[in-house]
Amino acid sequence: MMPSLSIVIVNWNAGQQLRDCISSIGRASHVGFVLSEVVVVDNGSADDSLARVDQLGVPVIVIRNSENKGFAAACNQGAAQAAGDYLLFLNPDTVLFEDSLTRPIGFMERKENSSIGICGIKLLNEQGSYSTSCARFPSTRIFFGEATGLSKLIPRAFPRHLMTSAECGNSGVVDQIMGAFFLLRRDLFKMLNGFDERFFVYYEEVDFSFRAYKLGYSSYLLTEATAFHKGGGCTDAVKATRLFYSLRSRLQYGRKHFSAVTNLALMIITIFVEFGARVFAAVLVRSPSKIKETLSGYGKLFAYLMGKGKNGNQG
Repeated sequence: MMPSLSIVIVNWNAGQQLRDCISSIGRASHVGFVLSEVVVVDNGSADDSLARVDQLGVPVIVIRNSENKGFAAACNQGAAQAAGDYLLFLNPDTVLFEDSLTRPIGFMERKENSSIGICGIKLLNEQGSYSTSCARFPSTRIFFGEATGLSKLIPRAFPRHLMTSAECGNSGVVDQIMGAFFLLRRDLFKMLNGFDERFFVYYEEVDFSFRAYKLGYSSYLLTEATAFHKGGGCTDAVKATRLFYSLRSRLQYGRKHFSAVTNLALMIITIFVEFGARVFAAVLVRSPSKIKETLSGYGKLFAYLMGKGKNGNQG
């Protein structure tokens, strides 16, 4: 029997991007597997994202949330409705190519790859060049290097979290693949009880990958298969809020996986070192918008840390 695949897409005001993504699923080769369904979980969109998504040539299930429940929670909702042997969590700002599905599923099906739990493919940007496809597990050294610019000056001593094109030129095991195209074994998803819903958005796939790693499952970047990823996607219009969620999820990850001393160092780096570096850089390039974005994002973070609402707001 051929393996089956379920695709889960979490949507939030993605507009035409969502329809383009689903259409590309239908155009991609389905040789070697059966597409069970595409589950679209809409997190309270206010646009026309869902218009005609059931008329694009693939079996679509739509789950409508009245509010934004967060990315991790929505992924778990979608997975609960999925029947496939494999789960693919796919961002709505991606477009699949001919081999985007068949190659990674064929790779995962090989007996010698049974210890590989998660597979990603090479992501391309609008120019057809490499787009971030894999990353290292976070550490305070990585965060300090990026906050201070040392990751650019002495990258060997302070490597970046997101791996470069040169580092991802060939297929191989990596710490983590990007959540834009996150293919995994359904059994592994069940073993880990899905994504940790405490991560509203960002770091949920990092956390999942690290927990899988601790169980003995690897993440693998398969560069022979490709897909387009716009990046930024649905959050470009809310950059301050995006900054807040990124910082909050980082601190949540540290509390969950770092020691008390390392977590304290992470707090100092995030709240003091990086904040100062961001403001200084924005002033240096004379960008009022970046200054406003930084102050607003950190304002939400400080409010959250002071217990004033889960979204960094009063109440």
